[in-house]
Amino acid sequence: MSLEIIISDAIKDAMRAKDKVALDALRAVKSQILLLKTEAKGAEVSQEQEIAILQRMIKQRKDSYDQFTAQNRSDLAEVEEAQSRVIEKFLPKQMTSEELETAMRSIIAETGASSAKDLGKVMGMAGKTLAGKSDGKSISEMAKKLLS
Repeated sequence: MSLEIIISDAIKDAMRAKDKVALDALRAVKSQILLLKTEAKGAEVSQEQEIAILQRMIKQRKDSYDQFTAQNRSDLAEVEEAQSRVIEKFLPKQMTSEELETAMRSIIAETGASSAKDLGKVMGMAGKTLAGKSDGKSISEMAKKLLS
């Protein structure tokens, strides 16, 4: 089942529950999916593209949360955090730091990386392999830690 259909069903449920925060977040996700489909001239959106959309939207909300918190706007920060939690439900299960470390060690071994100079090779492969399972920042930090 495509993410668009799942989101449409979740929008209906949020409408029935009168959950404004979830409804706003879900409508934003659906909007981004429709925008991507329009740009692709009606082509099907791949699962990787859907995951990328969700990750980008969560990152935007976390950045907004940080900005609102810094400005002592807890009312707006709470909305961003709640929307982020709603969107996260549609991502694959996120890896723990131990699972991420194990996966990164295997990627480093597979690419033959031995120093920080090889970070680009490791990040390229990790980005493809771990897409949706962990965010880019965590992957990057783990790669730097293991290669140093």
